[in-house]
Amino acid sequence: MVQAEHPLPTDLFMDLERSGPVPIYYQVANRLEKAIIDETLPAGARLENEVALGQRLGLSRPTIRRAIQELVDKGLLVRRRGVGTQVVHGRVTRNVELSSLYEDLENSGQRPETTVLDSQVVAADERAATILDIERGSPTLHVRRLRLADGVPIAILDNTLPPDFVDLDAADLNTHGLYQLLRARGVTMRVAKQRIGAREATPSEADLLDIRRGSAVLTMSRTAFDNSGRAVEFGQHCYRPDLYSFEVTLVNR
Repeated sequence: MVQAEHPLPTDLFMDLERSGPVPIYYQVANRLEKAIIDETLPAGARLENEVALGQRLGLSRPTIRRAIQELVDKGLLVRRRGVGTQVVHGRVTRNVELSSLYEDLENSGQRPETTVLDSQVVAADERAATILDIERGSPTLHVRRLRLADGVPIAILDNTLPPDFVDLDAADLNTHGLYQLLRARGVTMRVAKQRIGAREATPSEADLLDIRRGSAVLTMSRTAFDNSGRAVEFGQHCYRPDLYSFEVTLVNR
């Protein structure tokens, strides 16, 4: 359900210095940021459109747009096609441990949603066969999903699973996390090899994540192993860096 627009109190902008040295867009951005921090604009609130806000404040649309973009770049606001501009519910900070994004979102109080973009059984190529330690040409399940948090897209998840799991139902993947489904089938995951990086989003990824083309995305590749040492999944994922981060604790030994 799309929320109604949340008009800002006009007095929030009463002290704008229209002839001072500080750019107007910067002053507007600062006041919007303050309104988000003190929850005058609560998480999930939808801003009134740029034209309406500009007319109400006697400012040009480009000025309002630049102010909003400042907060989009900070990860405080997000633009959604067909919805408008909303206050972000909160950045997802993920500890680097053997958990799934679905579980991390639930644990942080956010509502995970999944759209299965592709799910099909494919023959393992040389790379998949090597990573999963199976024969080349063996059937594998390839699944590609878009993960959202409170309706905002934050990650594209690409997983390949060995022959034992080719019968996983795409409908179940729409409503449950992959690791939840694997555990329900008796899999106990013990260890994973993981690599974190960054790169430029492809045009398709940018469209799915609702970010500007050419933007950077965080990346993570992971191979998870069960308690017998068998590889049970290989994932290659990308995340919006304005809404997602990894957290690592370092210990001196």
